[in-house]
Amino acid sequence: MNRSRFLQLTASLGLTALLAFTPPPGKITVYLIGDSTMSIKDVKAYPETGWGMPFAHFFNESVTVDNRAMNGRSTRTFIEENRWQPVANDLNEGDYVLIQFGHNDEVKTKKSYTTEDEFRKNLIRFITESRAKKANPVLVTPVARRQFDAAGKIEGTHTLYSELVRAVASEYKTPLIDLDKQSQELLQTFGPENSKLLFLQLAPGEHPNYPDGKVDNTHFNELGARRMAELVLATIRTLKLDLADRIVKRETK
Repeated sequence: MNRSRFLQLTASLGLTALLAFTPPPGKITVYLIGDSTMSIKDVKAYPETGWGMPFAHFFNESVTVDNRAMNGRSTRTFIEENRWQPVANDLNEGDYVLIQFGHNDEVKTKKSYTTEDEFRKNLIRFITESRAKKANPVLVTPVARRQFDAAGKIEGTHTLYSELVRAVASEYKTPLIDLDKQSQELLQTFGPENSKLLFLQLAPGEHPNYPDGKVDNTHFNELGARRMAELVLATIRTLKLDLADRIVKRETK
């Protein structure tokens, strides 16, 4: 082989190797901010499980899920208790913030109650302050409660505040995961009786943490939390967010 041909071949192989090399994705953090339906539970609360708990295990090693959701919090109390500012301070370019509130904002008898106008302003604050750090805010409507009418049809309990989330997402061109709608559809598929299998529903003596039993139509058990997390993950894929590329792919045989 003459020298000219050797150099040409070497250059070609070098270019091929360069094109074949794909640098690993940079590490990012996905922050979860929200209420008890998303939060990490103490051992004494098991089998109650927030959907953010299984959600954290669906990503590759380039993702750290930092679940800051807290029981009983609304957008207002999350800010007032200085839970949001540390997140805003720590955000880096490329990070994500999944924002799910409404359960505690909408109930007028709770200390966490947040007016419609305040709720809207707080969501906008989360969006704008995330974007200021070149992070990616994603709005999530509040996950459905288990509530059926006499005919066995699922009833929405977040109608007003879910619509506020949708409106802000549209106005501020923010990705939206309509978990309220999607979880209602899932619960309808299960039906009034079988949907109990997704929630913290225990007979007396069934679990040592709840010796008197438990009937809870808001909070999930492990199965319910996983199913809700799967709805969120599916929408991340549907929206074609960059985060979707970091979801662990199941091997098919």
